[in-house]
Amino acid sequence: MPELPDVTIYVERLRARLLGSPLQRVQLWSPFVLRTVEPPLRALEGRTLGAVDRIGKQIVFSFEGDLHLVVHLMIAGRFHWKAPGKKLGRRPGLAGFEFPAGILLLTEVSTKKRAALHVVQGRDALAGFDRGGLEVLDADAAAFQVALLRENHTLKRALTDPRLFAGIGNAYSDEILHRARLSPLRLTRQLDPAEITRLHRAVQETLRDWTARLRAEVGDCFPEKVTAFRPEMAVHGRYRQPCPICGALVQRIAYAENECNYCPECQTEGRLLADRSLSRLLHDDWPRTWEELEERRGRLTSPPPDQRDSSK
Repeated sequence: MPELPDVTIYVERLRARLLGSPLQRVQLWSPFVLRTVEPPLRALEGRTLGAVDRIGKQIVFSFEGDLHLVVHLMIAGRFHWKAPGKKLGRRPGLAGFEFPAGILLLTEVSTKKRAALHVVQGRDALAGFDRGGLEVLDADAAAFQVALLRENHTLKRALTDPRLFAGIGNAYSDEILHRARLSPLRLTRQLDPAEITRLHRAVQETLRDWTARLRAEVGDCFPEKVTAFRPEMAVHGRYRQPCPICGALVQRIAYAENECNYCPECQTEGRLLADRSLSRLLHDDWPRTWEELEERRGRLTSPPPDQRDSSK
């Protein structure tokens, strides 16, 4: 799912290309992506785009007449930019928005269609899309602590809860917790003041660093390769690859459709956190350290002694 750094770059590039220009035509190929009826989507046609903003992970296009298009990309939704007059394929995407400078194409490469479009009238209607989470880049340490301690959750859950913090999802929460050297399963109210300060600093540094990195990578182009998995990341998506800080193999906790990645040496004092699928398999044999787990994996995957070299 595009998170704060990715959405910020989308907003910046959309502003540069589209502000002050009219939306000439809207094409809707997947009616299920549109979640509102009134005002109609075609009411945006012919209106000038006055602003592009962000609410959490959602992108808001504000048109003259106080009409607003709210786009939530969810997990697999992406924007693509096409040259004006470009002929699109038979199944180009969910929706297309034609401007004089080009076509903004909304796609979703997933069998589960979750991306959403909402058209609303008036700025008051936008309040319903704000989950109330703190904008962490604008927050001082005191405000961050209040939001963090509002409920007693694991750090992973707290950071990704849009009611507590805006714009942070699965990928950057992994990177934040690695930088803060904190276990994803620590409870928020177990942290001491020094750890809260460290976490606040890690949140801001991680999100600012990645926003700057993505901005430099995109330049004046349009971000066409938005992904949550980048080789430069420390732990996210790097299961069983070496931690760039200590060299320990990155571990994971798999759940639902996501997984949490962490470094056992940097974040959990060498302890291996129980993964639901593996711990069910191993039961009482669940190892305490990542080294034990790797050793057991080696024994499980090695062939029997009499099969290791059939040439002898």
